[in-house]
Amino acid sequence: MMGLKRYFLLIALLGMMVEANAKILLPQILSNNMVLQRDKPLNVWGFGTAGEAVTVSFAGQVKQTQTDANGKWKVVLAPLQTSAVPASMTIKGTNTIILDNILVGEVWLCSGQSNMEYGMRKLSKLKKPLKEKLGYPVDELERANNSQIRIFLVNRKELSKPDSIHKSWSIAQDSALKNFSAAGYFFAKELYDKLHIPIGIISSAVSGSPIEPWIPKESLETGYFEGQKVGNDPGKFYTPMIEPLTLFALRGFLWYQGETNCFLKEKISYSYKMKALINSWRTAWSNASGVSGKGAELPFYYVQIAPFNYSTTKGKVVLDAETEPEFWEAQAQLLRLPNTGIVVTTDLNDYPEDLHPTYKWEIGRRLALWALANNYGKKINYSGPIYQSVTLKGKTAELEFDHIGKGLLSADGKALDCFTIAAADGKFIPADAQIKGNKIIVSAKGLKKPIAVRFGWNEAMRPNLYNKDGLPALPFRTDNPLTKQFKPI
Repeated sequence: MMGLKRYFLLIALLGMMVEANAKILLPQILSNNMVLQRDKPLNVWGFGTAGEAVTVSFAGQVKQTQTDANGKWKVVLAPLQTSAVPASMTIKGTNTIILDNILVGEVWLCSGQSNMEYGMRKLSKLKKPLKEKLGYPVDELERANNSQIRIFLVNRKELSKPDSIHKSWSIAQDSALKNFSAAGYFFAKELYDKLHIPIGIISSAVSGSPIEPWIPKESLETGYFEGQKVGNDPGKFYTPMIEPLTLFALRGFLWYQGETNCFLKEKISYSYKMKALINSWRTAWSNASGVSGKGAELPFYYVQIAPFNYSTTKGKVVLDAETEPEFWEAQAQLLRLPNTGIVVTTDLNDYPEDLHPTYKWEIGRRLALWALANNYGKKINYSGPIYQSVTLKGKTAELEFDHIGKGLLSADGKALDCFTIAAADGKFIPADAQIKGNKIIVSAKGLKKPIAVRFGWNEAMRPNLYNKDGLPALPFRTDNPLTKQFKPI
């Protein structure tokens, strides 16, 4: 709440400097072409002169208020039903503002670093992907013309400033779409294709950014981080690029970030940073909307960083072939928080020296699967197999999984690969893995009493274990130390 107070004070001061003639002003996020979140109370807010009367009219509702001593005002519209028919909102004060072409549907916020920022304009320059079955929408920019999908690209320097132009939202097409997040757009496209309702997608991402700048500074000063000095400028991007959005109602969050922190060889510390990010964002939107309890647990779906040759890079921190699997393990811990989900990407990089792999359309589709199943009631399998438990029986280890869907399979029809197994000496050797119903039985010639199994535990591995829905299994190790070390609550 203190962050929002600082934000409103800054906005009010800026507004009075820019508009000294007592005009009411709106934040950047409220503009023509926007999509409003259905089925939730909706904040409409802005800035003006202290004591100014303000009236907001939309969808048959009329709300009145008065600016406070700092010049800020806010009204709350009752929840609205889905509407694909463009409508206008009128805000009257000393002046009158009319926002046109507004739809009501589903709104999501996507954020992270360069792989989320990765713009649609890059699609036309891609090499033809090696996995043809995953598609190749090289001409999507030319074909995109769906007026029901709307986009808002956050400008770091402008978002916290009052707006008098009201053109921040755009239909997802032409020049507006060129610089927009490809992963975010394809997520929105998949939602629309399956739901046929208006979709709004907000992108707030910065290339090369670590996770810390996206977290309020105070969230990295307590709990796991108490007494520690956390680097990488905590709050640097949260304050100008996330906090001003928190009054705007939305359905949930999409997150694609981690490469920068993986280069630092982070493990459990990244798990706790992600936990801080998720909890702080949920709390911020909860406080802004007045929703508490389970209503505050907005969905948070995120992307496993793609395979990359971290071990061959030269930097301040020495990395090896297990650095990335250990980071994946840290990412996977957040599945223990409610309403979270991870997109597996072990099959989505044709060239392991490329830190910005293609297949952003498949990233968006897989993110959408989580939302379609968990938030929109679609009866689909939305994840690849995720390790659940191991049972050691003599010479074998029996593995059980969640999200097996219609069953497990080898994607290329060959023997299952990328499994290793170890006895008490801790030396992992290649293992034989067989599908037996919904389980996988792992063993190795000459190994009499296994104690641990690992799968995909090397940055160079491209495992062939999938479910029959075509989704790859999440790498894991049964001797995962974070299971006991990381506390989700």
